[in-house]
Amino acid sequence: MTWLVIILIFYSTLAIAIVISLLIYGAKPSKTLSWLLAIFTIPVGGILLYLVLGRNRRKNKLLRLKKDFLRLPQPAIFNSEFTDNTYQKLINLVQTNTNLSLTYNNTLEVLNDGKSTFESIFKALNGAQKFIHLQYYIFEDGELANKLLSLFKQKIDQGVAIRLIYDGIGSFSLSKKYLKKLNDIGVEVYPFLPFKFGRFLASLNYRNHRKIIVVDNKIAFTGGINISDKYLKGDPKLGNWHDMHLRIEGSAAAQLNYVFAMDWYLVSQKVITFSYVPDTNLNGKAKKLVQIVSGGPDDDFPVLEQTYLNIIYSAKKYLYIINPYVIPGQALLQALLMAALSGVDVRMLLSEKSESKIVNWSVQSYFEIFLKSGIKIYIYPDGFLHSKMIVSDDAISTIGSANLDDRSLEHNYEVNALVYDEEFAKALRKDFLKDVSLSKQLSLTEHKSRSSKEKLKEGIGRVLSPIL
Repeated sequence: MTWLVIILIFYSTLAIAIVISLLIYGAKPSKTLSWLLAIFTIPVGGILLYLVLGRNRRKNKLLRLKKDFLRLPQPAIFNSEFTDNTYQKLINLVQTNTNLSLTYNNTLEVLNDGKSTFESIFKALNGAQKFIHLQYYIFEDGELANKLLSLFKQKIDQGVAIRLIYDGIGSFSLSKKYLKKLNDIGVEVYPFLPFKFGRFLASLNYRNHRKIIVVDNKIAFTGGINISDKYLKGDPKLGNWHDMHLRIEGSAAAQLNYVFAMDWYLVSQKVITFSYVPDTNLNGKAKKLVQIVSGGPDDDFPVLEQTYLNIIYSAKKYLYIINPYVIPGQALLQALLMAALSGVDVRMLLSEKSESKIVNWSVQSYFEIFLKSGIKIYIYPDGFLHSKMIVSDDAISTIGSANLDDRSLEHNYEVNALVYDEEFAKALRKDFLKDVSLSKQLSLTEHKSRSSKEKLKEGIGRVLSPIL
């Protein structure tokens, strides 16, 4: 038997196995059909693409240890009926999916851009007495990383435990020299699904996109900002880097600590044990209702997509969105269109510049249908707008790491904070309208006049959007 015959038999057997798996475990008929066509029409390449990008992790769990962790002691969570029935179903939905319910005693501070965010973060880190937990998609060498290293050494000398998780692909440029320095001073540090040849195909498409800091189980930070000097100095190509973060003090900080502890168990197989007594003494500050929602490809249901859908369908007056990657799947697309067509004031603030031309083409490919439905699109001209925020009806807001695309909602591990508070929502709405006043509104007439070349680029981006 020649090598060619052996290869053909192996390839055919693998293709048949994948087809059977698709028919049994395929999540969506449209995607299943697309992968079947790719496998049968692209020799070798179709199978490789499927192995990297196509497997249904909700059926074939990538990180099975999560189930074990859910049996361990959890931070206190609080159950009570929300005073506004509009969002009671959302509260129940998130709690059912994540085990995290509504928390009542929190103070919040919105942090815009890198300077204010890192000033607040370093202030909190300097005050740590027991532990510091950090988790980032991108952690890069530079001035910020060096400043953190110096602070870590001081806090470890004071007896503070420091644990750090960084994504193996997002932080691929993080130097071994820096990691050695972390280990040498006593920081416990682990990568999330690092680049390893043996499991490269199985893990490449599934990244931990969360950004979390927790200090002593009382103060926490989450949002869109990573550890990178570009948040302070800007980017050579994109200019100023605009983003949004959230400082939380109170019970919701323990929920973020719980999310971190789950991921810590997954990367290290070590259990973080802690008891949590809510800090009800917030010095007379207003107490906000906050619920943390975390999701990933190992969950049985796409909770972050469900959360976004619930907010959109519940909107009665307005729905304001800031997000760099609005590449909606069919469910989100129809929800946004229905909201606008039914009279809800839907506005999107998007970045003029993007990290990827193809991603930008994909985002722009939805502009025409958005504009036809009545959705108002504003293009922010100053640098790169990376914030992920939604505010609706002066009642509910969400800030976090999750984009409005398949990558965030199907493939990445993400975390958002849901805030059920009128005052907070009004403040976000005011900031949104201020940014809108500095931006250019896109008209349907103008968009339709774009060149055939631009339309072709958008078509390419639209076709590639499921794998971006």
